[in-house]
Amino acid sequence: MTNFRRAAVTAVGALVLPLPVVAAAPAFATSPTSAAAPVTAGFTASLPRPTGPYAVGRDLLHLVDRNRQDPWVPSAGARELMVSMYYPARAGSGTPAPYMTTEEARLLLARKDPGTGLPPEALAATGTWARADARPADGPFPLVLLSPGFTFPRALFSSIAEDLASRGYVVALIDHTYESTGVTFPDGRTLPCAICDQPPEGGLPAIAESRAKDASFVIDRLTSGSSPWEWARLIDRHRIGMAGHSIGGDAAAATMAADRRVRAGVNMDGTFFAPVPAGGLGGRPFLLFGAGMHDTQGTDPSWDEAWSRLDGWKRWLTVAGADHGSFSDLGLLAQAAGRPSAPGAIDPTRGLAITRTYLAAFFDLQLKGKPQPLLDGPSPDMPEVAVQLP
Repeated sequence: MTNFRRAAVTAVGALVLPLPVVAAAPAFATSPTSAAAPVTAGFTASLPRPTGPYAVGRDLLHLVDRNRQDPWVPSAGARELMVSMYYPARAGSGTPAPYMTTEEARLLLARKDPGTGLPPEALAATGTWARADARPADGPFPLVLLSPGFTFPRALFSSIAEDLASRGYVVALIDHTYESTGVTFPDGRTLPCAICDQPPEGGLPAIAESRAKDASFVIDRLTSGSSPWEWARLIDRHRIGMAGHSIGGDAAAATMAADRRVRAGVNMDGTFFAPVPAGGLGGRPFLLFGAGMHDTQGTDPSWDEAWSRLDGWKRWLTVAGADHGSFSDLGLLAQAAGRPSAPGAIDPTRGLAITRTYLAAFFDLQLKGKPQPLLDGPSPDMPEVAVQLP
């Protein structure tokens, strides 16, 4: 119970975080778009511009695993998931994609920033670069699954998903139902977190293992001959990777341990409650990408154990000044809301830029075969990042 509550407190930390430097603006983009104008002058937030050559499309996908009962609320019946599908798109097509629903924003604020009076409508209107119903670019493209941190709704990883899609990836950003502050379904239901305050049977390892089943099910549906996603033909089913934040990072390794289709994985600042198998991950590459307590060996024994067990290409990166939320949009939103950063904390925009740059470098190397010297040592352009080699 103690470990569960400690992890939950970390994941539900206050809104504060990192970064600004972005690559030159792609020709397709002029300004971020939002589905509705902010309702107050006190909060106006926009995601950083994607750095790749493609415009970004986004679809919402409702998936139901009729062969699996929901692990956290059995009375709900079959396991249901919402997945945001980001993909390389043609410029000038589609309509502005909203950041999140108002009810998702209300539940997020109620847990992470209670009592401050920020209207959920303002948070929901955060500017994005993705376009709904956009025409896709010519594929195929590698597929990257993204699994959020515990309690984090999937919207908080929109800037990462948008950037990967702009660089030539299809991205499946998964909301693990009853594990985030809230997720809205097409019929209007918004399901809140069912296990955020009380550990399920099996504790945090059970969450990582359940997420691995979610991820494999998403891959099944996206790569089947009868995929429910209209643009499934864009996916190169032989080039699949996964990244996750916090417990989602643990889930990336758990998914790789159970599913050989996932060729490369990333853990962003997550403890390995479900440990990497003693026999490794079959020689497949894995990136440890952390902040704070992960800056040296010994501060998180699960990382030391994972490092010793990883049997393929591997790197251990740490970002000076970053904290647990730096690998998401959380700090950016906190800054827009006027929340002060901790002394010595990395600027939220800078933190996101570093995260997006290194994730893209890893997947470009492992799924596209493009050499990435950035991953082989310190970079003068990214002095905040320490690189540990095998």
